[in-house]
Amino acid sequence: MKIAERERPPGGTDRDSRAPTALGFGGAAIGNLYRPVSDAAAGAAVTEAWSHGVRYFDTAPHYGFGLGEERLGAALKRLDPHGEAVISTKVGRLLTPVTTTARERHGFVDAPALEPVFDYSHDGVLRSFEESLKRLGRDRVDMLFAHDLGEATHGPAHAERWSEFIGGGYRALRRLRDEHVVGAIGLGVNEWQVCEQAMAEGEFDVFLLAGRYTLLEQTALASFLPRCAGRGVSVIVGGPFNSGVLACASPSKAHYDYGAPPEWVSTKVAALRAACADWSVELPAAALQFPLAHPQVISVIPGVADADEAGIAARRMAASIPAGFWAELVERGLIDPAAPLPVAEKAA
Repeated sequence: MKIAERERPPGGTDRDSRAPTALGFGGAAIGNLYRPVSDAAAGAAVTEAWSHGVRYFDTAPHYGFGLGEERLGAALKRLDPHGEAVISTKVGRLLTPVTTTARERHGFVDAPALEPVFDYSHDGVLRSFEESLKRLGRDRVDMLFAHDLGEATHGPAHAERWSEFIGGGYRALRRLRDEHVVGAIGLGVNEWQVCEQAMAEGEFDVFLLAGRYTLLEQTALASFLPRCAGRGVSVIVGGPFNSGVLACASPSKAHYDYGAPPEWVSTKVAALRAACADWSVELPAAALQFPLAHPQVISVIPGVADADEAGIAARRMAASIPAGFWAELVERGLIDPAAPLPVAEKAA
């Protein structure tokens, strides 16, 4: 699969935004997620991805508490003077100065002394967006997502957070889209249920859904993706490796949903690895390519921390995978039989 060749479904991000490349760049890692990354390594990661044709870059204020946005902005200032890149960022947290000596906070290592505070209000969203533009060095973004809404993040406080968003932050998103400083609006979340709630109460263009439509699990297939098709809403798949468990060479060090994998995950990953070995297919390559077979999915964005990871992601996206491999995964009960399967490219 070529990185840039991906048609988007009708509707969705057709407003003022450009279509993202099939392979995008997940920006959490260059915000020092789980491990420190130098400014030079972060810049090299963006540069290498750019050299392979990647033109879609996703980030958020939460990623390194501004560090991820700053590093992406610095790299694109050098690489992209004409604004060719498609950029998405997020709102829903404001960064507040704190005094701390902790090296790791919220999963980010050696980040600035700022604390992310949830704020989905109208004014909070506008303030967050303005601060993101400054860090990115841009005057607009293609997609803006409300970040981490849902019960998985907020638990019993979800109803209060949702009320704050739908009564305030959502109006701000629509205003920014109407003013053409944002091309498309949506949610960037880890659960499809809150996206369905959003579609029932508002008008959205695109959702960034992490971890719920992957080679490991297809829970979004039965209800969420058909609803997106009916509404003409596009989907970007984040977390295609389910926080790393589909790409980590050492199962003992793997993460699933940012924690230790439960038994069912370890069992299924082992079965997927066995099937990949039988077909001489690299599991992370299959994990990257699988979601894009669904017609609503317009991009997949693995996390990238350095130049090596950027190059490897591009190679995996371009890897040839036999059609028989996907069919066998269905036969072994490892893929939902209703899931669209990738089609092997014919030799030129």
